[in-house]
Amino acid sequence: MASIGPTVLQLIPSATRVSARVHPLVIFNVCDCYVRRPDHAERVIGTLLGSILPDGTVDIRNCYAVPHNESLDQVALDIDYHHNMLSSHQKVNPKEAIVGWFSTGFEVTGSSALIHEFYSREASNPVHLTVDTEFKNGETTIKAFVAINLSLGDQHLAAQFQEVPLDLRMVEAEKVGFDVLKPTNVDKLPNDIEGMEALMGRLLALIDDVYKYVDDVVEDRVARDSKIGRFISDTIASLPKLSPHAFNKLVNDSLQDQLLLLYLSSITSTQLSVAEKLNTAAQIL
Repeated sequence: MASIGPTVLQLIPSATRVSARVHPLVIFNVCDCYVRRPDHAERVIGTLLGSILPDGTVDIRNCYAVPHNESLDQVALDIDYHHNMLSSHQKVNPKEAIVGWFSTGFEVTGSSALIHEFYSREASNPVHLTVDTEFKNGETTIKAFVAINLSLGDQHLAAQFQEVPLDLRMVEAEKVGFDVLKPTNVDKLPNDIEGMEALMGRLLALIDDVYKYVDDVVEDRVARDSKIGRFISDTIASLPKLSPHAFNKLVNDSLQDQLLLLYLSSITSTQLSVAEKLNTAAQIL
């Protein structure tokens, strides 16, 4: 009598290692969709758009919310709305394709597997992005996941979500806005002077770090790194050679130009307001 081999329970990982990077526009759009959600909705889900870079990194550049209803054992998505929004986005940017989906919340829920199964038919190995819009840890927590198939022999049983590396890619101007909106208590947005002061504070802190690193290398407290040394040398060489007097004149001229623009815009706003009130008074009379 032939013996029956043991049935093996195994995880089937993805063919390639996946990492993701997300642009701040996506985070702002997710937060905006969460604020505008229906009263009965506990969370918001939607589609992630972007592309796959040559190194396999998922570049997430845009997103849109998809109306849905979910219960304990089922999820209903508005698929027609999803396809119409996708068609509209691709008319503007044909290079953007579906790379995954997002949901608001701190963790992956039970119904996430059903939604991920739908997006697995829309894209190959989609990424699931979670954004904590309730600030449970005192700030926004952003995580990315991919699904790993759980099989029993040849039978597919379920999908297990595994966290993957996520890089929040932003330029300096976007980082200023993100740092302002990240805390839970924001009294007011900083003005130009306050923003400049915060930037100068961070710049001075970075310069102090460079000074400390160079001193540690000179005193043999830190191992030498030729790559970092060349980077510091190139950065210093890229700075323009200006005398303190010329530098102060350049800053003051730029500041005066900005103040002149503010003054002209203020005059224009006042003139429009006066014209509107005169027009209203003329119509009444």
